[in-house]
Amino acid sequence: MRISVELDDALVAEVIALTGERNKSPAVARAVREFVVRAKAREFGRLIREGAFDYPEPQAAEEKLNPVPPLPAAGPG
Repeated sequence: MRISVELDDALVAEVIALTGERNKSPAVARAVREFVVRAKAREFGRLIREGAFDYPEPQAAEEKLNPVPPLPAAGPG
């Protein structure tokens, strides 16, 4: 996508130096892409810290061995 934006020359020069790119467009595109990746990683970390991906405690060992309850004992008949 082609867009037109006003950026400070010193800032663009710093972006070019930090990214290692030779031209403005690839340098700015890389900076924007890295910003998005870091923002998503930060959000993912926040979700992990808040317990969004916690799983329930495993069941007791006895329940794991026999998940089907035993049949009731037959009474006198």
